[in-house]
Amino acid sequence: MMKRHFGKVLIVAVAALFMTLTVSGVGLADTIKLGVAGPHSGDLASYGIPTIKAAELVVKDINAKGGVLGKQVELIVEDDVCKPEVATNTATKLVGEGVNVVLGHICSGATKAALGIYKDSKIVVMSPSATNPALTQSGDYPNFYRTIASDDAQARLEVDFVLDILKVSKIAVLHDKGDYGKGLAEFVKGFLEADSRAEVVLYEGVTPGAVDYSAVVQKIKRKGADAVIFGGYHPEASKIVTLMRKKKIGIPFISDDGVKDDTFIKVAGKYAEGVYATGPMDVSSNPMAAAANAAHKAAYGEDPGAFFLNAYAAALALLNAIEQSGSTDYDAISKSLQTNLVDTPLGKIKFDNRGDATGVGFSMYRVQDGVYIELK
Repeated sequence: MMKRHFGKVLIVAVAALFMTLTVSGVGLADTIKLGVAGPHSGDLASYGIPTIKAAELVVKDINAKGGVLGKQVELIVEDDVCKPEVATNTATKLVGEGVNVVLGHICSGATKAALGIYKDSKIVVMSPSATNPALTQSGDYPNFYRTIASDDAQARLEVDFVLDILKVSKIAVLHDKGDYGKGLAEFVKGFLEADSRAEVVLYEGVTPGAVDYSAVVQKIKRKGADAVIFGGYHPEASKIVTLMRKKKIGIPFISDDGVKDDTFIKVAGKYAEGVYATGPMDVSSNPMAAAANAAHKAAYGEDPGAFFLNAYAAALALLNAIEQSGSTDYDAISKSLQTNLVDTPLGKIKFDNRGDATGVGFSMYRVQDGVYIELK
């Protein structure tokens, strides 16, 4: 009899504690859960960690002002190492944690691998950096949004720059065989082949992580290329550029936002000088961008890394959509993203019915004295 009475008291006490936690806002059921997915370790961590920091700063500011729909925002962070086979597990974990929306993923291949899982769970996903055109243009992922322009725009800029500004015609087009790098290279190749001024003298994929790229560098020289356009990330680009320069191949090397990162400059060292890369437009004159950059410097003691402002904008857009729609319902969030403008470091943005942000684009940058400088 005593045991039965004690059991009832314990159940009542636990229930009362749960009610107290929930009402006070401590309970996880009473938070808005923002998932953050990307490479937080490994060779490409420099692309993913700035997104975590952007989310932390946005959430800290919003929570200090009362949160979203009267609830505090909670971050759930998962590492996908930018690998598709890991990203599916990352997505499954975030869904299991009950996230309301997801900021990420970072790499296009990992993003594509994870999107189906979120789609089945009716979760909106927004990437600051996944540029593969098919992610929005195929119509397969209505739950996907991004705060960066797609690779067809990036490839167009690279081709126009090579032909109109550098005025060279024999182009070697290389890629890393991935969804992002190869996808961009295919657009570059198509644009070049459609222009009578250009000749693609070499089109070839390289193996990520390879120790030696001597064979492809020799092909660049043998084919008489006037310039190289590379689709991929900084680990491969730094090795190829270094080897080219050591072999006295001084032709222009043009790459993408997968290379426009300070890590490329650190790894390639003096051989990075003069390299061109496309990247998100410089918005440093935007007051919100200046404030976000300053907040990062104050919080972390250093300037922000790649895609920080795009991630900051994405975090704001996602949480604003929940606030404006008054709901964490998938359809309500989607409608809000496509109809309500939100102030961000990238400017006032909303999204078209494919998930692409309006008013964002790319610029060409060049490494000068060890830093990337936007070319006007």
